[in-house]
Amino acid sequence: QVQLVESGGGVVEAGGSLRLSCAASGRTFTTQTMGWFRQAPGEERKFVAAITWNGGNTNYADPVKGRFTISRDNALNTVYLQMNSLKLEDTAVYYCAAQWGYERSWFASAEVSEYMYWGQGTPVTVSS
Repeated sequence: QVQLVESGGGVVEAGGSLRLSCAASGRTFTTQTMGWFRQAPGEERKFVAAITWNGGNTNYADPVKGRFTISRDNALNTVYLQMNSLKLEDTAVYYCAAQWGYERSWFASAEVSEYMYWGQGTPVTVSS
């Protein structure tokens, strides 16, 4: 059974930092692009960041560029999202996602539909 398990969410003051982790099990995603998405209450799920299979390419949504950093450790089958200078508008449930079938792609997709596996999400609340 494939599982993506996020951790590291919580409540943080504006300007603070959090580091999210996503541990994969049941399948190895070392040749797949992985990404982070978020969904705020009443809104659709939106792209945050993605990283190709070997970390060679990354892609970020404009609202998080320069503040968030995605990385991965293939030895641990884990992807991370370092979030700095957090803003109130970053409040959302953050989801980890993995592609499947796009072997060693050099494109870090931002499309929800191109990700096959999803975690259950970890909530992030930024307070003033």
